[in-house]
Amino acid sequence: MSKKKKNRPLPQTVGLERPGVETHAHLDLEHYGEELDAVIQRARECSIAKIGNVFLGVEAYRSNRHLFDSYPEVFFILGLHPNDADRFTDAELEGIREACKKDSRIKAVGEIGLDFYWERVPEDVQDRAFRAQLNLARELEMPVVIHSRDANEQTMKVLEEENWSGQPLLWHCFGAGSDMARRIIDHGWHISIPGTVTYRKNEEAQEAVKVIPADKLVLETDCPFLTPEPWRGKRNEPAYVAFTAAKVAELKGMDVNELWAACAENAYRFFSL
Repeated sequence: MSKKKKNRPLPQTVGLERPGVETHAHLDLEHYGEELDAVIQRARECSIAKIGNVFLGVEAYRSNRHLFDSYPEVFFILGLHPNDADRFTDAELEGIREACKKDSRIKAVGEIGLDFYWERVPEDVQDRAFRAQLNLARELEMPVVIHSRDANEQTMKVLEEENWSGQPLLWHCFGAGSDMARRIIDHGWHISIPGTVTYRKNEEAQEAVKVIPADKLVLETDCPFLTPEPWRGKRNEPAYVAFTAAKVAELKGMDVNELWAACAENAYRFFSL
């Protein structure tokens, strides 16, 4: 017996009206290929005026930057992911420095941080790459986008030791609870909410959203990963941030377009768009 096809609403049905920002996508990954134009067009149809594409290292940036020559709405974030920290070298750091200085589309250093979930790279190696890139961001006077998975306490420790409190920082793909959200906000940092907040059992993150001030929130997909309901199980794309916006607005008791506009204003200010 064949499975009944799931009826999934289109993201356009959320009814986003004002220009908004999807702050974290990986559109240069092979998941999109020749579909990139259609993916970006669907984002435009959902009132997405800006998309942050995250290049995972200098090689990815140099190889794939050209993919976005025809899409001026795409801005860039560049850094070495903690799961790639074993290939961190002085040359990699210099490559990031050079690119950030020359390319005005690069708006932040990231995603950088610690990832103890996969156990791919020794913790001390991740730590060294993380601190070096924080120092580079300070040198360049650029904001940072943080990746922290199963490493929140250690990530916070590094940031505090590096005196990053009050500096421009966005905690990407937030999925922890209210206490962690408050700690991040107390440092003056921003928090980015992914599609996982739409998952029914993700009560901890849903409660956290309620305590995050609207002026410290932005939204993301982290596509092609972490697809929100009702498209969970399918490849993610920027347009689906509309469903995340709807859920966050519901949790905060706000009109979805009011929430969408507030998050856009935060993103424009944080990334100097």
